[in-house]
Amino acid sequence: MADFPRVVSLACHDLRTPLATVAGFARTLLGPGELDERSKRYLEMIDHASDQLTELLDELGLLSRIEGGRYDPPLVNADTLELARSADERVSVAGRGETIQTDEPAVRRALGALALAALRHGALERVVWTVEGRGLRLEPVAPGTGEILTGDDPRDFGAIVGRRTVEALGGSVQVDGTALIVAL
Repeated sequence: MADFPRVVSLACHDLRTPLATVAGFARTLLGPGELDERSKRYLEMIDHASDQLTELLDELGLLSRIEGGRYDPPLVNADTLELARSADERVSVAGRGETIQTDEPAVRRALGALALAALRHGALERVVWTVEGRGLRLEPVAPGTGEILTGDDPRDFGAIVGRRTVEALGGSVQVDGTALIVAL
């Protein structure tokens, strides 16, 4: 019998075809043509949800490869300050970066997921990444949320995948008081 990470990886692969069908038809129907506002709103919700599902499948597939010992990251040069930047306006970045060899998209998603988990579980309005070379410090971390951010209290899938990704690339994630410390 196949090991569990391989089964999860196969499931992620198999789920992509029906998901692509849903997303494709939603985008086709959103194209040129007349739609009433209600139908348009529903199709936009379907399109957005299919994007979210695709991202979740990508993360689950990555975690499956890491846990199954099959993660072979495509390493490229990336600046740590740029890796911490987020499209989410609630996440600020300060400091000075350093160029490292890493799996750029995976680390960018990992840092974004950790920041989002801090916002969500800490009921915070803003967080800040302070970058010093390979070291990143996310503040504030609300009391009682540190174990969620490190994945020790498994209540946030993104945080779990974020930590495992950083660790698989030779880094670390830990809480220090009111800060999350990430070493890349």
